[in-house]
Amino acid sequence: MGRATDRRSVLRVDLDAAADGRATVRRPDSLAVEEPLEIRVGPGGPGRRRPLAVTMRTPGDDLDLAIGFLLTEGLIRSDADVHTAQLCAGAETPNTYNVVDVVLAPGVPEPNVDPARNFYTTSSCGVCGKASIDAVRTRSPFAVADDPLTVPATLLAELPDRLRAAQRAFDRTGGLHAAGLFTADGELVVLREDVGRHNAVDKLVGWAVRQRRLPLAGHLLLVSGRASFELTQKAWMAGIPLLAAVSAPSTLAADLADEAGMTLVGFLRGRTMNVYTAAHRVSADSA
Repeated sequence: MGRATDRRSVLRVDLDAAADGRATVRRPDSLAVEEPLEIRVGPGGPGRRRPLAVTMRTPGDDLDLAIGFLLTEGLIRSDADVHTAQLCAGAETPNTYNVVDVVLAPGVPEPNVDPARNFYTTSSCGVCGKASIDAVRTRSPFAVADDPLTVPATLLAELPDRLRAAQRAFDRTGGLHAAGLFTADGELVVLREDVGRHNAVDKLVGWAVRQRRLPLAGHLLLVSGRASFELTQKAWMAGIPLLAAVSAPSTLAADLADEAGMTLVGFLRGRTMNVYTAAHRVSADSA
């Protein structure tokens, strides 16, 4: 599970209770954990793998996060490209195991660790450290435009509540994003939570890679926040034909979804939604 939450003592201020002399009270509160994860990648043999990325994430499903990151960045194509992946001891005391060491399979090119294409990411942005949009426009091997998936709008409208009901860590902290993979019938296949929305998606994609389920044709991805460029790219790299978000998409997200032939849905709230691209996959006949 990892250290998804931690307890802190807080001073609770309630101005509505001030008249009764209870304006403040000290009590415990649960916070979402945010810690750095270093991803090291390289060939087998003696010597350390070279650090490729540091991402701020919520501990848990770290191997999936590393594998998903490598795939959505176009550095691997499948689980066959990874010989081993393991959590390693870091420099902290007590040890927090905030390092993942990935040994690439023989013949897989080692990533070029170029300072101009810095992979440091924060929990809010997955592409902030890259030099240009050209550097992040990774091409997917999967033709999602050809995916025949169709989903009734009535079914889409039910999915945010299903996603929310499965968010165990969010119930305790209120501070985690979620990414959920659903079938065309609305069945939740897997859910991942993280302080970073891009990390939650990478954890989900990494799970699919290790389960040998790529491409994720006939499925849809629902994210709890906005739909950004990097989330659209990650969905495309995993072969997902429909990305839905409870909040707004960006212009780059819409442009990339249109280029890929992916359906992009935003503002999925209650019984309303906006379909920005490839609207033929969303049927409103029975809404």
